[in-house]
Amino acid sequence: MPYTAQHLPQAPSREQTDRLPGATVLEFGTPWCGHCQRAQPLIEQALQGCPGVAHIKVEDGSGRPLGRSYGVKLWPTLVFLRDGQEVARLVRPQESQALSDALARLLPAA
Repeated sequence: MPYTAQHLPQAPSREQTDRLPGATVLEFGTPWCGHCQRAQPLIEQALQGCPGVAHIKVEDGSGRPLGRSYGVKLWPTLVFLRDGQEVARLVRPQESQALSDALARLLPAA
């Protein structure tokens, strides 16, 4: 499941994300957030070369427990998980190199 353009209608629970197998990128943001919109081409491009990485786009905001459990304060925030454990985090990515570096930490060495 590569890049996902739409936010999930319902966010998974923290227990569910803690049990995710393999490589996953959780993206927290909103459809109306300007920072989120500007980051989408970078995120999409970075994930195109990583077909084995799941991308879960979570709409965040007050009263949304998943984002609070990860300490999300700014959008977009990308949390890189390997088998449910955080290995990297990016807040408001603005360059492709930062995404490449985080993905390199996420994926096993070839």
